[in-house]
Amino acid sequence: INKKGVRLKAKRQKKMAEHIRVLLTEEEVDKRIQEIGEQISKDYAGKQVHLVCVLKGGSFFMCELAKRITVPVSSYGSDTKSSGVVKIVKDLDESLKDKEVIVVEDIVDSGRTLSYLLEMLKDRGPASLRLCTLLDKPERRVIDVHVDYTGFNIPDEFVVGYGLDYDQRYRNLPYIGVVEFD
Repeated sequence: INKKGVRLKAKRQKKMAEHIRVLLTEEEVDKRIQEIGEQISKDYAGKQVHLVCVLKGGSFFMCELAKRITVPVSSYGSDTKSSGVVKIVKDLDESLKDKEVIVVEDIVDSGRTLSYLLEMLKDRGPASLRLCTLLDKPERRVIDVHVDYTGFNIPDEFVVGYGLDYDQRYRNLPYIGVVEFD
């Protein structure tokens, strides 16, 4: 009813329901993270590795990965939010000069954010700089970014779980799922 007392027709909005289809099970993800941890441990034998996490979603993967690396590990957080322009919300607390650095990301998509971030970190003089991602969508790449450690190459679908979210939900899923709408 409006201010004049006239009844207005209610607009019906069809709400789309979503459900999550499992793409990678918890066991598959866990096994692959173990394998990546073992490979990193071999590659950095006798050295200390410094993990730089691209937050928010990457923190879930980085924590699990760090538990599976047998060489000494230090970690740093770096929160980036992208809307065409990369904005560093929280920079690193320590220098990367002459350190063995691995940037840990939950998913590599277009490559825009990571290309910028890797160039910025390279300018800080690390001994080495590598990229590790749980998920990679190479067919979506706009800017070529070399990924050194890849958990899974996945199709171009909207995924959630293991830190990845849809509307701030589903980050806590212990598997990787695809959001599907009814």
